[in-house]
Amino acid sequence: MDPFMQAAIDQAKKSRQEGGIPIGSILVKEGTIVGQGHNQRVQQNNPILHAEIACLQNAGRVGSYLGATLYSTLMPCYLCAGAIVQFKIKRVIVGESETFPGASEFMKSHGVEVIDLNLLECKKMMREFIETFPQLWNEDIGEL
Repeated sequence: MDPFMQAAIDQAKKSRQEGGIPIGSILVKEGTIVGQGHNQRVQQNNPILHAEIACLQNAGRVGSYLGATLYSTLMPCYLCAGAIVQFKIKRVIVGESETFPGASEFMKSHGVEVIDLNLLECKKMMREFIETFPQLWNEDIGEL
């Protein structure tokens, strides 16, 4: 397992342990984790505190994102993909996109390399969460 993806998975598990949606994200620059975060929509009662947004917020000002890679356990949605495109993050590695296809094509159309690892562990985390909390998941993806 890629250690950076494992760190994102650990963030997803942290979110779940806190009663939130199990999605985690890591920002890597020059081989070092500069930011990490997990979905905190439930925990913070904040509709835009997705894992990727929390990760970028926790990274703080890093100057240029040139050469940075964002890892996420789930394909980013359009909100998060917009931030990725805005900050010119050119590489995104995701655990899976089967549960939620997200905004892969949008990112690719803006020059972002998107790599889907199709990890069973990530799919299992999401499947178990959605089976237990379908309404919360539908709220998260705007399907209510």
